[in-house]
Amino acid sequence: MTGFLSRAVVGLSALLFASFSLAQNLSIATGGTGGVYYPMGGGLAAVLSKHVPGMQATAEVTGGSVDNLKLIGSEKPYVGFTMADAGLDALKGEDKFKGNKVPVRTLMVLYPNRMHVVTVEGKGITKMSDLKGKNVSTGSPGSATEVMAFRIIEAAGLDKDKDMKRERLGVAESVNALKDNKIDAFFWVGGLPTAAVTDLANTPGTKIKMIDHAEVVAKMNQKYGQLYVEDTIPKAVYKGMDTDNKQATVMNLLVVHEKMDEKTAYNIVKTIFDKKADLVAVHKEAENFKLENQKASASPMPWHPGAVKYFAEKGIKLN
Repeated sequence: MTGFLSRAVVGLSALLFASFSLAQNLSIATGGTGGVYYPMGGGLAAVLSKHVPGMQATAEVTGGSVDNLKLIGSEKPYVGFTMADAGLDALKGEDKFKGNKVPVRTLMVLYPNRMHVVTVEGKGITKMSDLKGKNVSTGSPGSATEVMAFRIIEAAGLDKDKDMKRERLGVAESVNALKDNKIDAFFWVGGLPTAAVTDLANTPGTKIKMIDHAEVVAKMNQKYGQLYVEDTIPKAVYKGMDTDNKQATVMNLLVVHEKMDEKTAYNIVKTIFDKKADLVAVHKEAENFKLENQKASASPMPWHPGAVKYFAEKGIKLN
């Protein structure tokens, strides 16, 4: 009987393993519906499901980077979009991950995430110091927008709790609140163009204003590491902008748990580059998915061995 049971257990284990190999479910943790992560994640899910044998991928709406990293920490089969700064916090168990380190690994560098500090004409806001005494949304709970917004506010010499009345809204909700005169400004970090911000800029009778803040980047990097760069949102991106917006940028990364098997990680990265045109058709930020952006120094987290293998085949050494 013992021998029979033993053989049965081994047989069942083999059957379960074979089933997993044939039908692999994967969830892609994205962001809110008004940003870039969500449509990009939907496009990625479609591409992976179509072109990786046995893989069924679905995109999930989430609060953003912080939520995505926590989902990866659950060890369930997740691929997540994140900003580099939130990923480093998760790896080190700091800030919103205090006491809960996430063994996160990088699959690839995606595209630059540009901080938008948005208001409209008539609010009396032309520079960061004008946010004092205003109603300001700093991003939804669980988002990297909130993480970066707090760092910008701090570097600008303001107190996020004392100097403003703070709301915690996603980008779509922030735009609606600004339209309804419930807030005076909002922070949002995302790709270009962000659909919700485009909607605001195209609203009749509304003139969008983007607040310059690139001058705080050096102070942010001094405290948090070389994560941010001074960058520009060209005035042609959103209707009504009078000048280019000088702002802070952080890179977006695609990440997974360290326990993801090498073959799966390799297949994900390979498929993204092989089918890049399909992703560009979903959102033009996918044009920034470039081999030359994949550098050891581009991510503050370790690279997944599956990604290292793929990029090595392309002549890129990551470790």
